[in-house]
Amino acid sequence: MGVLRILRTGGAAQRGWIAYGNLVFPCALGRGGVSARKREGDGATPRGRWVARQVLYRGDRVARPLTPLPIRAIRAHDGWCDDPADRNYNRPVPLPYPNSAERLARQDRLYDIIVPLGYNDIPRSKGRGSAIFMHVARRNFTPTEGCIALKHRDLVKLLRHIRPGDEIDTGATPRPVRYRGRRGLR
Repeated sequence: MGVLRILRTGGAAQRGWIAYGNLVFPCALGRGGVSARKREGDGATPRGRWVARQVLYRGDRVARPLTPLPIRAIRAHDGWCDDPADRNYNRPVPLPYPNSAERLARQDRLYDIIVPLGYNDIPRSKGRGSAIFMHVARRNFTPTEGCIALKHRDLVKLLRHIRPGDEIDTGATPRPVRYRGRRGLR
């Protein structure tokens, strides 16, 4: 089992690096930084180790990523429940849905590829946060609502290497990191 480590730099708490083997890529984190006390709506990326569950992608926009993880195309009616009072909280749901649910087939490109992380899913705790994904970053790496976001091309490259059971460690010790593109850490 491999571990993808999120390394935060001494600068903005909403930016960091994701390192896996000799691959190192810049990433955006939650607007609330990284928190061990994640709550629904706080904008924080949860601290801990979370399994990469599967890959979902927009087959109408991007090619099917090459990955050893389970994979499927996002459908127009796919949603993710973010209502802590709902029995399907932090689970995929069909849209339209009677309670609050996030649409996975977004108009922007952020969810062209998403990797649901095993945060608060087994068991689920109401109000501890939902829809924590690894997904495509905005062009300027603005903070997420609690997810981890990478450039599209970096996410595609990373997915080729992630294996079932691999974990994302968002609690890695902060340390300065220098980016050297394809070659990794210096």
